[in-house]
Order: sequence, then structure tokens, then C-alpha cells
Amino acid sequence: MTNRLSQKTPSTIATLDELAKLANYSLMDTLNCDPDAKADGADHAPRQVFTGHYVPINPTPIKDPEYVAHSKNFFHELGFADSMAQSADFVRMFSGDISHVPKPMRKVGWACGYALSIFGTEYTQQCPFQTGNGYGDGRAVSVLEAVINSRRWEMQLKGGGRTPYCRGADGRAVLRSSVREFLAQEHMHALGVPTSRALSLYVSKTEKVKRPWYSEGSRSQDPDMLISEAVAIATRVAPSFIRVGQLELFGRRALKKEHPKAMEELEQIVLHLIDREYGDVIDEKLSTAEKVVLLAREFRNRLTSLVANWIRVGYCQGNFNSDNCAAGGFTLDYGPFGFCDAFNPHYQPWTGGGHHFAFLNQAVAAERNFHMFCKALRPLLTSLTSHEEYLQQLNEIQSGFATVMKAQMEKMWAAKLGLGTFHAALFSELETLMVQNPVDFTIFFRELSLVPDDIGPLKKSFYDEPEGMDERWSEWLEKWKFLIFSANTTDANSAQSPSREDLSRRMKLVNPKYSLREWFVVPAYNQATEGNYSLVRELQEVMTQPYAEHSKEVEEKYYRRKPSEFFEIAGLSHVSCSS
Repeated sequence: MTNRLSQKTPSTIATLDELAKLANYSLMDTLNCDPDAKADGADHAPRQVFTGHYVPINPTPIKDPEYVAHSKNFFHELGFADSMAQSADFVRMFSGDISHVPKPMRKVGWACGYALSIFGTEYTQQCPFQTGNGYGDGRAVSVLEAVINSRRWEMQLKGGGRTPYCRGADGRAVLRSSVREFLAQEHMHALGVPTSRALSLYVSKTEKVKRPWYSEGSRSQDPDMLISEAVAIATRVAPSFIRVGQLELFGRRALKKEHPKAMEELEQIVLHLIDREYGDVIDEKLSTAEKVVLLAREFRNRLTSLVANWIRVGYCQGNFNSDNCAAGGFTLDYGPFGFCDAFNPHYQPWTGGGHHFAFLNQAVAAERNFHMFCKALRPLLTSLTSHEEYLQQLNEIQSGFATVMKAQMEKMWAAKLGLGTFHAALFSELETLMVQNPVDFTIFFRELSLVPDDIGPLKKSFYDEPEGMDERWSEWLEKWKFLIFSANTTDANSAQSPSREDLSRRMKLVNPKYSLREWFVVPAYNQATEGNYSLVRELQEVMTQPYAEHSKEVEEKYYRRKPSEFFEIAGLSHVSCSS
């Protein structure tokens, strides 16, 4: 597998035939297939999957596919010609029909099982069989692994039809949720936050499904009507789609000795994860025990950094279960996500998410997922007494999560405030002010990045101006300015403070000007349902340059506070599901 990573990629890939030459199916070639699976992939009814790492699946094509968008930036990074996104064979494949793909591409895809834990508690009861053997990729079907420019990528269709893990659902995604995920992935990448990537988005001109959703202007927490929506397929791309929940599944089976190969399958998936996601930092010559310890430490670094980045840009995952936590340490599964408007530590875009997945509690949720990650690895170190030293190291890495997370958060807040080191009292006072006098999270920090003389520019971010707050804001601003011009002197022997321009430039690199607010996305997907994709593409253009100074027209449209009439409106301020 590693040898293939050195293969050369053509400077431009203009056809599916050229892409096909780069196919390399490491997961299906090195891991175990479910022995009860059908080789032809015609396996679309819900059933229990007891063993094996994957199930071969034939995706279900959407009918009469139409091009909506593709990621021009990602196409360029991959070396794909833009014209390929609308070519007949590419559209056919990435709208679910892989029956005619050129060799050595394969005419069957795959889906994987995983376990579910919510905030560190294992669950099986949502599985129709009450065993957990029904959890997994219910509508996500991977159709290609390829090595492109010495990097391995897996391409997965979201909404690719039913799999054995569909639990009775229809396996489809609708245009609304597909637009959200497509735009969010490329926006997050542009923000500098590790994420899966968006490749393409196609919608069916004739196929629709019914979904629960909200009536116009509804303030209900739960959907109050059924609507008919066009089905769509968005293709997402990542080095792998291995989740913490996936490791949990095999860890649970190994602990319970559910079948003779349970421990072996756990070791296989862990080593496969290392090869796919950590091969550049973990030496393949090391023993499994050594690799496990290094994996835990590296994943801890990635996960803590990821969550600090989420907070930095105002992002809330909404549903940060272990099955929505990528073991590669990047953002995965854009379901009930949201970017906060008015700063609120308890911001939660998903009505079912509760406080445990709220905005500033994401660090704690990440720690719970990391504990489940370590629990899944532990059987590999407890099977032999000679591994006691490594088990102790794993336990120390696990117990050190909160300390590393705290350091990452303080580093992030210091950067947002333009400080060389975190100042707890200054930040605590700011947080109190932002809650008592609600501010637009994105606009506030962007305006602060201009290093204003007074609080005038900051007021662009204020949703309310309670009496007596101006004086408190002015006092805080003066303390902040004193600190940034004294604490940032790089040379201890120099009396020269950093210039305002240098500070501003540095702060603007971590404080974006634009974020993908839900009230921007709703008109885009509503317009798209009428066959007009111009707003989707406009948002794509703006949100893939979130730190840039765009035209005055763009600024007036997208650099503004959320209108008061949109607060508490279902689908704009909160969602119950994203189908």
C-alpha cells in the first residue's frame, strides 16, 4: 500500500479514464469483508452485521441527475479539470451509478459498521436489533480510493442509497442538507479547520422523498409538517472515513470475545487507521503496542487542536457523538451544525443536542470521545502482560487530555486577542461582557482585529446595548490595548512595541470576516429547489475566501448581524434533523 503512494499523477486529470488509473482500494484489499455479504453489492435491506470490516454495496443512483456545483478549489488541488464535473461519465459515477466505471475502478462500493456512544455512554437501543450490530453507514457509500499526487483519498457518496445499516430508512439525502454539507466543508477548509472535503453535488430532477420539516415562520422545536424534497448526492472526500465509533465497535467485540477473530479484527482496523491517517508520523517498523501509544498521543493532539479551531471560528458540531468523530482528527458529518451569531457559551443548533454538545462544552465532549477511543485501543495492550508499560502510557495520555485541551484553548484565545500569551482575567472579563451585552461572535473579533481607538467600531457587533455597558466596554478595551502593546514586544532588549498594522494583520489571520450563517444558507437551498443554483455558487465563492476583503456589495450582504426577526425561527436558529 505504501509503495503505491509514490506513483506519479498526471499534471491534469481530465477524464474518468485517467482518474481510474489511480484507483487503489486499500480498505477492501487489506481488511475483512463481512462473510454474510453479497459479492455483487445487492445488499440493501436492514440486517445485523456480526463481523468483518466492511460490506460491499452497490449504491442506488439518483434518477435524472443534474449538476449543482463542484469544489473548484479542491478540483484544482487534486489536479482535476473543472470540465470533468459536468462530463457524462463523472456525473453518472458520482450520482450513484458505478455500473459502467472504467477499469481498474470497481463496480461495487462499500459501507462500514460502527458503534455508538453519546457523551461517553455506550448505546445499543437505537439499533433495531437492540444489539448495536445495525449501526453504521446507513446512506453513505464509498465508491473509490485513489492515490493522487502521493496522497490517498477516499470518495464517499452521501445519500447513496440503502445499506444493511440503514435501519429501515430510505438511504437518501435531500438537496437542503446536501447544500449545507457541500458549502460547510469547503468553508471550513478555507477557515483553516481540518475537515473532510466536498467534491461534487448533483440533484435529481425527478426523484423526491418526504421529510419532516418546519412550516414557514415556525418557532417549533420539532418539525410540524412533512415536505417533499428532491434527493441529492454530495460526494465527500477524506484520507479515510474511519470514526472513533468504528474502533469502538471492534474494541467492544474484542472485549466480549464475540467471535474468534475479534481481537485480530481490532488490531487490523487500528493498523489500517495508522497507515491511512498517521503513516507520516508513526514508523511502520514499530510493534503494535508502540504504535497504539503513539496513535493515542497524536490523535489527542489533533482532536484538541480541532476543537480549539471550532471555537475560534464560532462553529458548533451540534451532535458530537463518537460515530461523528473522525479518528483522523478532522471535522466529519455536517448534520445539525451551526455557526453562532450572538455569542452564547450554551449555543446549540440542534434541538436534540442538549448542553453536553453546546458551543463551549465541545472540549468536554471531545474528551468523552477520546476516552472511548482509548477504551477501544486498550484490549490490544491488556492481552499480554508484557504490555503493562504501554498500558500505563496509554492511561497517562488519556488522563492528560484535559490539560492539553486547556492549553490549546488558551493558545487559541490568545491568538484571537492578538496576545503572545493567554491572560485569564482579561478573557474572563470579555466573556462576561459578551454574554451580558450580546455580540456577534464573528463581527466582534474582526472589528477588534482593526485595533480600534474606541468602542465605536465594536458596536457594529452589538445585538443589544444595555444601559451602562459603554463605560465597561471602554475600560476593557483600554486594558486590552495596554496588554497587546506591552506584552507583544518580541525583543526584551527593545523598547519598541509592535505596530498597530502588524497586530491587525496577525489578528485578521485568525479572525475571519465571514462565516456560513444558517440564515445565509436557507435562501440558497430554497432557491436551489426551484432549479436556480446561483446563490449556492455565490455563497461558495464568498465562503471559500472568509478572511478576504470582498466588494462593498458582498460586505453589505454577508458582513452583518442576524436580523432580529430571524431569532428563534425554526430552520434558521435551530434544526431538529438534517436528513
